[in-house]
Amino acid sequence: MTGLLAPGSTIGIIGGGQLGRMLAMAAARLGYQTIVLEPQADCPAAQVANRQIIAGYDDAHGLAGLAQDCAVVTYEFENVPVRAVELLSADVPVYPPPRALEVAQDRVTEKASINAMGISTAGFVPVDSDDDLVDGLARFGGSGVLKTRRLGYDGKGQRVFRDADAADAAGVYDAMGGVPLILEALVPFEREISVIAARGVDGAIEVYDPAENAHRAGILHSSTIPASVSDVTADAARVAAEAILTGLDYVGVIGVEFFVLADGSVLVNEIAPRVHNSGHWTEAACAVSQFEQHIRAIAGLPLGDTRRHSDCVMENLIGDDVLRAPQLLAEPDVVLHLYGKAEARPGRKMGHFTRLKR
Repeated sequence: MTGLLAPGSTIGIIGGGQLGRMLAMAAARLGYQTIVLEPQADCPAAQVANRQIIAGYDDAHGLAGLAQDCAVVTYEFENVPVRAVELLSADVPVYPPPRALEVAQDRVTEKASINAMGISTAGFVPVDSDDDLVDGLARFGGSGVLKTRRLGYDGKGQRVFRDADAADAAGVYDAMGGVPLILEALVPFEREISVIAARGVDGAIEVYDPAENAHRAGILHSSTIPASVSDVTADAARVAAEAILTGLDYVGVIGVEFFVLADGSVLVNEIAPRVHNSGHWTEAACAVSQFEQHIRAIAGLPLGDTRRHSDCVMENLIGDDVLRAPQLLAEPDVVLHLYGKAEARPGRKMGHFTRLKR
C-alpha cells in the first residue's frame, strides 16, 4: 500500500496531553514505537510513549530530533505553530497536512474555506475594532457570538451578545485582548452533533456514526450515540465531513462539529484536525477506535470498520469528577479511561467513561 509504515517504525507525536496519550497507546497495539515532543516533563502521553523530547513545539533542535528519529509525525492539538510543521514536513511526512492545520487555526479562514467547498456555516464577519463589532451586530440583528479568531477552546475567548446595540460594543475589542476576532451569527439550532471521520494516504474514507453532544460551561459534557437525528440529517453530516477531508487532501482523523436546525439541515460549526473528544466513545463501542484509525491512516494501513457494536453514552470526568472512578468501576458495561494527570483542577479533563447500552 502507498506509504505503508513497517512494523517497529517510530511515530512522532507533537503534544503530550491525553489525546497524544491515547494515540501512543493505539500505536503500541499496532507494533509501532512513539516519541512525544512536549515541553512539560512527565506529561500524560510520555507516560505511555517510548520516549519524550522535552522541547517547545517550535524548538528547532527538538523538531530536528523528531524528524531524524521518526518515520512519520502527527500532532494531538491544532495550536501547533504552522511554520514549525511546514519546516518539519520538508524532512519527514507530517499528517494531517500543514494546510489543514492552517485552515483550522483561524476561524475566519476555516469558515471561508468550508463555504468555498459548498458547505454551509453560520454567518460570520471579521472583527478588528469596536466599529466592526457594531456593524456585525447590526447585520445579525443585535445578536452573535464573539470569539478570538485564533486559539481559545472549551468556551474560552468567547462572548455572547443578545439584543445588543452600539453601546454594548464599546470597549469590547480591547477587553477581548485587542486581537483579531470573529462575530458569528447566533444559530437557532435544536442540537449539536459531531462526526469523526478518517482519510488514508490512498484517499480512502471511513466515517463513524454522528454523536449528539451536550456541553456545560463551554466544555463537552457527554456524547450520545446514536444521535437523535434522522437518517437524512446523519447522511448530510457524513457527506459534509467527506467533502472537507477531500477538499483539504487530508490524512488522518478529523472531528467535524455541526449545528442541527429545526428542518433537519446542518451547519458546520468548526473542524478539529485531530482525534476529538466527542469520538472517545469509539474505543468502547467500535472494533476500531478513532485513535487506532488515526494511526492506521498515517501509517498507510487499511482503515478500519467504523460500525458500532453498541449504543452508548460517553461522559467526561472534569476536575473532581475523577473521584467517581471507584464507583464507575463497580458498574457493569462501563469502560473507564483516566489520563494520568497528577492534579484535578476545575475545568480540567481528567478522564472519561463510556457506558454501553446492551
